[in-house]
Amino acid sequence: MRKIALASLTAILILSAIIQVNASITTRATVDDSLFITYDFENLNPSTYDQIKANAQFNITTIPQIIVENLEQKNQKLVNFGLGPLTDIYDDANQAIHISFFLSGSDIISFTVNTTTMRRTYQVKTEWRKFEVTLASNFTIDFAQYLAEPVAQWQKTDLTTFYLENKPTDTLNVFFYLALPPSASNVQVQEDTITYDIQPRLEDQLLNSPFLILGAIAVALIIVILYRKAR
Repeated sequence: MRKIALASLTAILILSAIIQVNASITTRATVDDSLFITYDFENLNPSTYDQIKANAQFNITTIPQIIVENLEQKNQKLVNFGLGPLTDIYDDANQAIHISFFLSGSDIISFTVNTTTMRRTYQVKTEWRKFEVTLASNFTIDFAQYLAEPVAQWQKTDLTTFYLENKPTDTLNVFFYLALPPSASNVQVQEDTITYDIQPRLEDQLLNSPFLILGAIAVALIIVILYRKAR
């Protein structure tokens, strides 16, 4: 009987270890005029998942609020966040948590326009990824530690996608993908800041077009003529 109990306990411990080894946190940041960010906490230990779900302090806005507050402490106050399309973050069937939100503001992403070529040069800052969040009393994630390696040293899956994998323990895998627009060119990275160029947009071309000025003058003349006739 004792051998059976011992064998059962060993099997439970092995099963638990297998479940924990597969636990992962995957972050994806897609860059446009703002950043669309997703956090996927997957294959969590059932007990940990239940504790996170019961934690009233952790919800859909916890992570973006922490990011904004951390940047404000560094005097980077030009940051805004908006919630993504998912409102129910808990996936009971797969014991996973999915969070999505947008980050914007010139302390996150900004651009300048070359008045000659009308190309846009974007600057993306990625220090926002370094923060600590407590999901449950026994589960705190220090992304500042796990994602400390500068983006300049990350791998690239293609010309515009940066990738980092970190396995800090035997029970957790941390992945981070950062994808620039597919049309981005002249991509350069300095530590944690990425710059790249984008071809001229229609609105930029129109603003720099002489036809726009001529059109505005024509409209103004028409208004003057109609006004005089009305008098």
